[in-house]
Amino acid sequence: MKSITIARNYAEALFAAGDRFNEILDAMAGAIEADERIKTVLQSPRVSKAAKGKILERALKGEAPVEFVRFLQAVVRRGRQGLLPEIAQEYQVLLDEKLNRVHAGVTLADEPDASTQKQVIDRLTKVLGREVRAYFRSDPKILGGVVVRVGDRIFDGSVRRRLTALQRRMLTGE
Repeated sequence: MKSITIARNYAEALFAAGDRFNEILDAMAGAIEADERIKTVLQSPRVSKAAKGKILERALKGEAPVEFVRFLQAVVRRGRQGLLPEIAQEYQVLLDEKLNRVHAGVTLADEPDASTQKQVIDRLTKVLGREVRAYFRSDPKILGGVVVRVGDRIFDGSVRRRLTALQRRMLTGE
């Protein structure tokens, strides 16, 4: 079974317990990735699964809901703690579906100011009919305009693409 499928199953189980665990799940997955000591303890076969569960319980006492701690303990008992980043990602997908939200990568020729970002987000929200979480970057190679990536779809409204299309038409005589 693929790890993404397994991660999706765990994310669905946690999501069934509630849709409020996104931030704590991201923080936990990030802590494991950022701190080699945490990762080593959770991955070590020398530390029993029961000990790992107790460590998590003590570390998260008062910081995380009991249901979340139990979920993490179940993940560790089944030896799936290495999948926490993927579980967090799949949980985010489920939350986005529930909230009718989409993520979009937006590329502009120059760094956008707050006003430009708001205009782009508002326009995308209107066109896509969903709340848009946009991630902006700049790339002077597009010359102007905007390139938007939503999932596996790319909307290329760049000046570079238009100039390339114009050049192609001129060379083929269309």
